[in-house]
Amino acid sequence: MDPETLRTRREDRRREIRRRRAVAGLALLLVLGAVALALAAGSGGSSSSSTATTSATAAPRSTTATATAAHPSAAGTASGLAKGAGPSPQTAVPVLMYHVIAPPPAGAPFPGLYVPPEEFQQQMLALKSAGWHAVTLDQVRAHWLNGASLGPGRPIVLSFDNGYQSQYTKALPVLKSLGWVGVENIQLTGLPPSQGGLGQEEIHGLVSAGWELDTQGFSHADLITLDPEELRYQVEVARHVVQQRYHVPANWFCYPSGHYDEAVVAQVRAAGYVGSTTVVPGWARGTEDPYRTHRLRVLGGTSGPALLQLIAATESDPPAPASYNGT
Repeated sequence: MDPETLRTRREDRRREIRRRRAVAGLALLLVLGAVALALAAGSGGSSSSSTATTSATAAPRSTTATATAAHPSAAGTASGLAKGAGPSPQTAVPVLMYHVIAPPPAGAPFPGLYVPPEEFQQQMLALKSAGWHAVTLDQVRAHWLNGASLGPGRPIVLSFDNGYQSQYTKALPVLKSLGWVGVENIQLTGLPPSQGGLGQEEIHGLVSAGWELDTQGFSHADLITLDPEELRYQVEVARHVVQQRYHVPANWFCYPSGHYDEAVVAQVRAAGYVGSTTVVPGWARGTEDPYRTHRLRVLGGTSGPALLQLIAATESDPPAPASYNGT
């Protein structure tokens, strides 16, 4: 092959290589352009989605801030109450403690434990006006454990000790008019109807009205003074009787007069109770020992506004002691 022909073929080969490279480069540009367009479209969608998410979360934050401003004590309670919010053991709930809903008779040894019916009604209306609504201890525990809804607003537990008849005749109608329920801590003996105690039909009436029925044992005994068998009778056997007689779980124990020690707590736990209530002031919290649940005693002479102040003032309370022997 002469040099001229060889040169011509080489030039043709170079031109073919340059053409193929140009075609490949154009194809690459087209692919990159398509990818860029796809990324741009995806970026635009993400921006819209981010904006929508921000808007959606901004409203609840604004609502919570408003509620907190209107009710300062709502800060710890407002979170995690919506349905489907998930477990929130940090949700703090005040548990109020009542005894007799009647004026104190002359010479009553503990007149502060008597709350007149008119005063009780004013307290309940003040709670409702401030955004509270009554729930049971079992409902609070279900929220702490699995996020069960506690309804709109701020939950509060209204507990009633001993089983006084006035809790049925005076407290029940007020709570029923509000659509609320209570928690009855019944003692099984020592407070017959002739002495102002609840009768069997009245206890069944409370249960039928949606109240939670728990117990303080048989006779409101001072548990820390009992031997092991007597303690088991007051705690474990009493629970079995309440369960069989009233067909309720009786999940919570209430320490009589707030007296308990480590042995009492161990017996309550062994009897299958999920928790127990004390008279140690403060709010109930799922992050604390359920067998030392705080409560707030409501005394006679407490106005509606004063009750709201008591609740707000005790939201940030110290931990319960390992044992408590006060009343």
